[in-house]
Amino acid sequence: MDYKERLGWLKTAHQRLIDRPNAAIEGNGVYERYENPVLTAEHAPLEWRYDLNPESNPYLMERIGIHAVLNAGAIKWKGKYVVVARVEGADRKSFFAVAESPSGVDQFRFWSHPVTMPEYGEPATNIYDMRLTAHEDGWIYGIFCVERKDHSAEGDLSAATAAAGVARTKDLVNWERLPDIQSASQQRNVVLHPEFVDGKYALYTRPQDGFIDAGNGGGIGWALVDSMEHAVIREEKIINSRHYHTIREVKNGEGPHPIKTSKGWLHLAHGVRGCASGLRYVLYLYMTSLEDPSKVIAQPGGFFMAPEGGEYVGDVMNVLFSNGWIADPDGKVFIYYASSDTRLHVATSTVDRLVDYCLHTPEDGYCTGKSVETLNALIEGNLRNF
Repeated sequence: MDYKERLGWLKTAHQRLIDRPNAAIEGNGVYERYENPVLTAEHAPLEWRYDLNPESNPYLMERIGIHAVLNAGAIKWKGKYVVVARVEGADRKSFFAVAESPSGVDQFRFWSHPVTMPEYGEPATNIYDMRLTAHEDGWIYGIFCVERKDHSAEGDLSAATAAAGVARTKDLVNWERLPDIQSASQQRNVVLHPEFVDGKYALYTRPQDGFIDAGNGGGIGWALVDSMEHAVIREEKIINSRHYHTIREVKNGEGPHPIKTSKGWLHLAHGVRGCASGLRYVLYLYMTSLEDPSKVIAQPGGFFMAPEGGEYVGDVMNVLFSNGWIADPDGKVFIYYASSDTRLHVATSTVDRLVDYCLHTPEDGYCTGKSVETLNALIEGNLRNF
């Protein structure tokens, strides 16, 4: 086809993708998955990928490849469901881009330009996985991973360091970059609590010895800092620990900021274990006290969500990851999760269902005997009552 025909075909296919309706799939009673991903590389605007000038691009070739759209922070903004997604180019560099939907489950469309994130200190080689928090101080904060080359590792081109970058905004367009969070250890998956605690900003942390390996980092931490303009972690405690032969054996990290409910703070996190095919990432829930958000009051055993079907396949196999969810005033919850570092999905539930799941699902007994004991108790109760 000639240039004009190809351009018409591209526009029609792109619009058809954005307009495609998304239907819920009945599941386990806790949540509903949806038939289609909500964002993929193909959702990226044509003007991001193609030079649309027939003189400089007569074959209408893709000039800038978009490889994946994944791990998105989420917020309800001016009546729309808005995500700040990690978009990865064919060059392996990630950037942030805002997309919005009228329904929260389909018709997501990117804003015209990606986020222009100011630099802090040494320019980042890569930035990704932003957690969004509309804090009670009036700002919307984004905390994200900042990856830089590890200059101390001579000759090792894969060695990197991780820091928690901080930016804030009032409109999701103009971002003020603040200093990276200072900590004695490397930090990833840092999340800002939406309320002041004892007059301070509260952070969920993930201390780790290296860029990938948690090392001596014990799990999800808790720290109070005086200011987000110069956030310094001087003391942190582990509130949700790693544990042998569980879904969070290798490492675990907070997802989005927790949702406040009448029964406590509802948390979504990811857990990682090693298996024959590599690292397996799943999602799990836990709850903390309203009076003390660092005190765990409920933690169901096992995973909440794990890769299913086509979700298992992608750039990094066997991975579910989430850093964004939205709770509507009516209690409906939209959980945005990525599969295999490739595409963004949504699942829906309600606050009531998720709290019920947390409070009434048995905890992990940490051995086979306890698991069978718990299962038998359920079976005996069902046999007596039905």
